[in-house]
Amino acid sequence: MSEADPFAKLKEQLEKESSWPIVYMFKFIIPADNKKLALVENLFSSEAVISEKTSGKGNYISITVKEVMLDAASVIDVYVLASKIEGVISL
Repeated sequence: MSEADPFAKLKEQLEKESSWPIVYMFKFIIPADNKKLALVENLFSSEAVISEKTSGKGNYISITVKEVMLDAASVIDVYVLASKIEGVISL
């Protein structure tokens, strides 16, 4: 089983998009941990627009990132890298 399998359906949907490049919105939930936050933020370029919101009890941070992506493969690459960060949930 290849590592890209969990993203096959998403890749198929993204490839139907005919107007690449597009501004793509990523959403993640992470434990409230500055190191994990930095790891997620480092997946993106300095041009990305990143917003964060801490949960009511302060245990989690939701992260929304908007960035211009050139193609479906670029989007999948970000999700694959994010999946390697312990505790990160991709929405």
